[in-house]
Amino acid sequence: MPKTRVVFYAEENVSPVLEWLDEIADNARDKLFYRIRRLEEAGHELRRPEADYLRDAIYELRVRHQRINYRLLYFFHKGLAVVAHGCTKEGAVDDRDVERAITRRRIYVSDPQRHSYAGPAED
Repeated sequence: MPKTRVVFYAEENVSPVLEWLDEIADNARDKLFYRIRRLEEAGHELRRPEADYLRDAIYELRVRHQRINYRLLYFFHKGLAVVAHGCTKEGAVDDRDVERAITRRRIYVSDPQRHSYAGPAED
């Protein structure tokens, strides 16, 4: 059983992170999902080079593939790790990406059930 449950941030039961993951190279996506499994196993104990703390309760999962740095930004809430945003970077993670994750954290905390991805809607 995972030490930490990982969920994806959602808006109207659509996860912007999963949509972003669908757009990137298969190998990079596979590496990021491996990092998510590592986050489940290690939780707060996950450290560099796999993860790092950015600021304002936002952390990053770190992957490099073909000279591109991929990042998944996440935060912790009541025992969960919530993946809030995905991005690529050259130097430091852009402040706009961190701010987007902070905003999504604030929205998520206001109504976790509504902003947790539950999978595609059934017809």
